[in-house]
Amino acid sequence: MYFVRTAGEQDLRKVRDLLVEAWHATYDELAGVARVNDRVATLLTPIALKARLGKPDSEFLVADNGREIGGVGYAIMSDTMAKTVLLQLLYVRPDLQRQGIGRDLFAELETCFPSAEVMRLEVEIGNVSAVTFYEAHGFHEVGRNEHAGAGQSGLPAFILEKPLASHRM
Repeated sequence: MYFVRTAGEQDLRKVRDLLVEAWHATYDELAGVARVNDRVATLLTPIALKARLGKPDSEFLVADNGREIGGVGYAIMSDTMAKTVLLQLLYVRPDLQRQGIGRDLFAELETCFPSAEVMRLEVEIGNVSAVTFYEAHGFHEVGRNEHAGAGQSGLPAFILEKPLASHRM
């Protein structure tokens, strides 16, 4: 059984290992191993992950069973879109997917931003399992970006949004 909790500095090595494994499993076929390696080297450095821990108006979660981290989630309030929280990371170890870990991380992240009315994310169009997950959890397409991740991935992405429960009519 995995329990969702706030990530700490002691988790960052395991979080990085999980993200590297998940990114390769997800994106090698879509973007190529070399591009994934470049993104990992740039975006998943220990310094970059540690910086997320201390950001105001953000939440960095892990799903932990006491021995290993099975999933990670990170969201932050937008500084450009009012009352919008941006889901930037939601990954589960590939061998643990479809066991409810992603659902539990997502459910917790939804409650962490009481002033937010909308959750927004980008997901690469070719990442069919993630698109299916987000649609099953109430997200809908509001746009597209030809270069996901602020141009870092080079892949086209859907921009998805979901009204948050506390603000639904």
